[in-house]
Amino acid sequence: MAQTAEPADGFRTRGQPAAVAAARAMLRGGMPHALLLTGPAGVGKSTLANDIAAALLCRDPDPARHPCRECRGCRALEHGNHPDLHRLGTTGAGAMIPIGGPGREERGVRDLVRELSLLPVEGGARVAIVSAADRMTEDAQAAFLKTLEEPPPGTVLILTASDEERLLDTIRSRCVRVRLGPVPRRDVEALLVDAGLAEAPLAARLARLSGGRPGDAIALARAPSSLVIRGEVGRTLLDLIAATRTDRLRVGRDLLSRTAEMTAGISQAAEPGRPARTSRSRCATAAGGEAVPVVAPAEGATQEPDAPGPALRVPAAERRAAALALVAIWRDVVRDLALVRLGDPGGVRQVDLLDDLEAATQQVPSTFAAAQLDRLDTAGERLEGNVSPELVVDALALGWVA
Repeated sequence: MAQTAEPADGFRTRGQPAAVAAARAMLRGGMPHALLLTGPAGVGKSTLANDIAAALLCRDPDPARHPCRECRGCRALEHGNHPDLHRLGTTGAGAMIPIGGPGREERGVRDLVRELSLLPVEGGARVAIVSAADRMTEDAQAAFLKTLEEPPPGTVLILTASDEERLLDTIRSRCVRVRLGPVPRRDVEALLVDAGLAEAPLAARLARLSGGRPGDAIALARAPSSLVIRGEVGRTLLDLIAATRTDRLRVGRDLLSRTAEMTAGISQAAEPGRPARTSRSRCATAAGGEAVPVVAPAEGATQEPDAPGPALRVPAAERRAAALALVAIWRDVVRDLALVRLGDPGGVRQVDLLDDLEAATQQVPSTFAAAQLDRLDTAGERLEGNVSPELVVDALALGWVA
């Protein structure tokens, strides 16, 4: 397998030559005060934002070496404690960026604006990275407009967004836009191998599964048990096509619980110092009859997983994340079904399911994939709109039929 070399100038973004070239050109010719990095989730927007921040905060006397990854500024950024790098991201059950401000529990846009009004600690450049800026509420976006139009001197604002259409036109018009696309499979493989996260065969499998999103590939490489669950979920979805309505409802809830385990495993692998909070997921009935996933206490708690007494409820944000992950796997299964029907099995992402996919195509009509993709798009929109994850999965399961 051909491997791509690491960039010579300290950039760590891989497989995005046009975006990296644009960033380099701006660093040489004058960085705009606001950048908007757009593209699908997991393609490297955060990595590029960090690369640009590192270059701006690097203290090496030779600008051509920025970021050098060796100076005091680069080392501080590497350890996450650079005083002139400010970050803002999503929070709360809805994974939104609120307006924030004094007296509000969650940190938001007004808190970032207040931080940027202070003088820089190091006396040089300052950088603010707003991750998932498309998750800003409308009032938060409105509160950010003035700072975005006239940031404090020496400040660069870097926004990342997977769905830029959710941003106000006035936000987008004040930013220089850099688009990132899916990363070539070979680059994803090389990244995994070079980072020591996977041997070549597993790297090839993960690169295929990730669909050009190295962030997804890295997450699964770090959480082998979650990779196993992902495969199980895909296989069960294919088996579910011929199931009864009752079985589809029951198994749909089980799949949501399994996907919650998968996302919990990925989160734990990303933060190895964080104690595991959950073990096997279960369900309880809430008021009104809605089944709500609950989990056993974390390791070290006094209650055993099967002991009597109340279990710990899964927070709404985690339930929604699990449902979104399930929808993403579901979409990949539908995509693979369509490719097999079109006679292109080489493009299938989960190749270990090829026999199951070929069998399933004999059970569904030619319009099945298009109809299911529409339903999955609707499910994703409903989840983003805070509809109950359990109800969304129920609807998908009932409609998952030839």
